Amino acid sequence: MTIKLLAIGKTDNKHLQALIDEYQKRLGFYIKFEFEIIPDLKNSKNLSEDQQKQKEGELILNKLSSTDTLILLDENGKHYASVAFADYLQKHMNSGMKQLVFVIGGPYGFSPEVYAKSNGKLSLSNMTFSHQMIRLFFIEQLYRGFTILRNEPYHHR
Repeated sequence: MTIKLLAIGKTDNKHLQALIDEYQKRLGFYIKFEFEIIPDLKNSKNLSEDQQKQKEGELILNKLSSTDTLILLDENGKHYASVAFADYLQKHMNSGMKQLVFVIGGPYGFSPEVYAKSNGKLSLSNMTFSHQMIRLFFIEQLYRGFTILRNEPYHHR
């Protein structure tokens, strides 16, 4: 199985990017992981929130294959503790799916079409974080989940 993370816009902060790169490298020991950036929309200041969600939604949907399982990182998604998230990952791996795709949307969320295509929603916190920080937090939680599944000491139970 491949786990893919899609995100809108590049990470501007070099310190955050270095940490993202570190956890992405660590994840490679456990699973095939891909992190793909969808470029920011051009002239987004001239678009309404709905227009921006629509255009970003089209870009997101174009990155998916028909067999992908799509999970949206969304403030209204399901909350997991780290051990339960590890179990969630294991269930997906056991299902035989080819690719599990997580998506961090743009600043206004997702279009109705992306919500309709999704297979679930996941929330990392009740708090609000920048979209750039969520990338790091999510990739770290993926790494933590795999260390939990392997009973490695990174996560102290």
